[in-house]
Amino acid sequence: MSAPTPPASSPPARNPGPSWGYRFLCGCDAILPEWIFRPLRWLGTAIALVNMPAQRAHSRAYLAAVTGRAPSRRDLLRHFFAFEEFLMLRLRVARGRPHRGDLAADADGFRDLLASGEPALLGTFHVGHSDLTGFLIGPQERRRVFMVRQRVDNSHDTEVLGARFAEWITFIWVNDPSNLLFALKDAVAAGGSVALKCDRLEFSAKTEAFQFLGARRLFPFTIYHLALIFRRPVILSVGLPAGPGRSTVHSSPLFRPDDAGKAANLARARAHFQDFLARLEGHLRADPLLWFNFTPLNPPAP
Repeated sequence: MSAPTPPASSPPARNPGPSWGYRFLCGCDAILPEWIFRPLRWLGTAIALVNMPAQRAHSRAYLAAVTGRAPSRRDLLRHFFAFEEFLMLRLRVARGRPHRGDLAADADGFRDLLASGEPALLGTFHVGHSDLTGFLIGPQERRRVFMVRQRVDNSHDTEVLGARFAEWITFIWVNDPSNLLFALKDAVAAGGSVALKCDRLEFSAKTEAFQFLGARRLFPFTIYHLALIFRRPVILSVGLPAGPGRSTVHSSPLFRPDDAGKAANLARARAHFQDFLARLEGHLRADPLLWFNFTPLNPPAP
């Protein structure tokens, strides 16, 4: 397994915004009543919308694809604000606010996995509360989870969440791709589940084309190749908002490698991934603001 290494001269990756931004939000949240703080967050989001042309363009392209019409400036602002509110939720949970992730009625695959007690490869997407529910799996279900992430500057929310749930969550950083497979082997040997994002292409050596938002688009497919290597089941899931203090987790059925051979297993894997993408697209068309990829939309296959 390998991935392209950024040139040595490129600056370190970082999240947008000032280095003090997350701590400023936490400070305001601690001292300001919500009826004052929420309008201030809208104002800050409007300023961000003006000052982030690349993210604004990616939001516009995605919203046009999912809604079938050109988005208005208000649509873009609402999309940015939905993401800001999710970041605020992460910060609040990191500071101790209770939050649960409950399984949806269609999450039988996740129920089967929890009942079995076995470790798995957990595939998820930058959608809704998915990133937060990944942190909740460990303390709620008493499972050790290794999260594959890119280390970036200005990521206070991830740092404090990682510290709060350190008993159950360990990060595997993909910034050094040459060590990634060894780190994954160690995680599997330790009996932990490994969580990977399945929507961004940057660090995926294996991609496949799937129908999504009106085109055959490229998605990372590495998780299924890892399933064949390590003989681990795969489950795909997303966490969606479900009211104060709760998220609802929707999941695919379990995909289990068998002895039918690599080609047959990968054919089943493609059908498994495409089925969940179709369900995910349904959630996004019902609420387009749930897609938190302010990056280029997955490109159409050549």
